[in-house]
Amino acid sequence: QVQLIESGGGLVQAGGSLRLSCAASGRAFSMLAMGWFRQAPGKEREFVAGITWSGGSADYADSVKGRFTISRDNAKNTLYLQMNGLKPEDTAVYYCAAGRTVYSMRSSADNVSSWGQGTQVTVSS
Repeated sequence: QVQLIESGGGLVQAGGSLRLSCAASGRAFSMLAMGWFRQAPGKEREFVAGITWSGGSADYADSVKGRFTISRDNAKNTLYLQMNGLKPEDTAVYYCAAGRTVYSMRSSADNVSSWGQGTQVTVSS
């Protein structure tokens, strides 16, 4: 398992951008698939984006495709989420996640092996 700490959340106007970071501890980071989930008030936690251990392949929820970009730097044990064209409906707590595969994490949040503590993203209209 790895320990995950997110940063970079905040308040931004609609159409703006934010970059989330997730710092991971432990040597296992480079061997794990990583992802971002989000949870809005009164809603279930949902998959946002995932990236393979090598960074060679990524997957996105339809709601963020073309606006968000996930990336990772295995040398720095860090995961990123660049969010452009933010909308009020993107408002949520964003969580960094680690798991065996992107597909398994996307299929169910129960397949996530490690979670960060979350960072709040608020988009005003």
